[in-house]
Amino acid sequence: MHLNPPRSSLLRSSPWTALCLAAALVGCGASIGEATEEVGQSSDALASTNGLTVNGLTVNGLTVNGLTVNGLTVNGLTVNGLATNAFQTWFQQDPASSDMVMSYVVKCSMAAGTTLRYHAPATGKPYTWDGSLGLAPDWSAGQPMSVAEQQVVSACLAAHANKYGVHVNISVLGRDAVGGAVPYTQDELSTYSEKEACFFGNLFTGEGVFAANDGAYLDYDESTVRTCGLSSWSDTTACTPMQHVGACRYYCTLDATRTYYTRCTYNGVNYRPITTRMLPQDIYRCGDGVCQLTEKCGASTTPDRCSDCGPCK
Repeated sequence: MHLNPPRSSLLRSSPWTALCLAAALVGCGASIGEATEEVGQSSDALASTNGLTVNGLTVNGLTVNGLTVNGLTVNGLTVNGLATNAFQTWFQQDPASSDMVMSYVVKCSMAAGTTLRYHAPATGKPYTWDGSLGLAPDWSAGQPMSVAEQQVVSACLAAHANKYGVHVNISVLGRDAVGGAVPYTQDELSTYSEKEACFFGNLFTGEGVFAANDGAYLDYDESTVRTCGLSSWSDTTACTPMQHVGACRYYCTLDATRTYYTRCTYNGVNYRPITTRMLPQDIYRCGDGVCQLTEKCGASTTPDRCSDCGPCK
């Protein structure tokens, strides 16, 4: 499934009483006017090879400050959740960034062909967010968010985090919160042939979010905008506060087909992960004659001093 969400960054949420929702879903403040929203079926649902999406989030401020008793996690990703004062206050603080964050939350949580619509009470401006992966079916239907849904949505948001804030096609694999597999095809696996990473954790409880290499570590002369997951030995802190913890095989269990991970255990907690694959051409090599986004000027063969980008002035 090919999507093209906007470029931007995850926001740092600010605490209010006990609540503030993960990955910047939190809002905090006084009462605001009434909001309206609706959930419906899209009239132009995407035909899907499934499991494909587009990443464009940066990771600066990827954090969580706890949960609320009356926020989205309790009231669900529907009418009640979006009508709370907390959500409305958070949304209007930075509508453009909030719109971007919600587009990723909905893409991860709700099913393809499902649309979430919201009218901001402060401006009357309508917003539309399309579902894609359907990882949190109960939360999407208005139920309180389960731990399994917190985990898999957190993993999905982390999988879309991009240090450089650029759009790169990836293949997203795994299971939803109730155990259903994200559909994929052999053609998808062949096209997205580069194993990338696994992502797991829980943003909603403050446990953190983690990434690990599924593919081999990058060579000394290689780089990628997907460095939050597919890291080199020397570059495992580039996406702080997302923590890179090594290789997936040390923490995670593969499904029966050995295509994706079904469980990752870290600090004694079992998590529902997301596994990603990428296109081979999205791994860049210093020395190919092209100055890539991840390479800097110099006279060496390493990305931080790459001759492809010419001498430093």
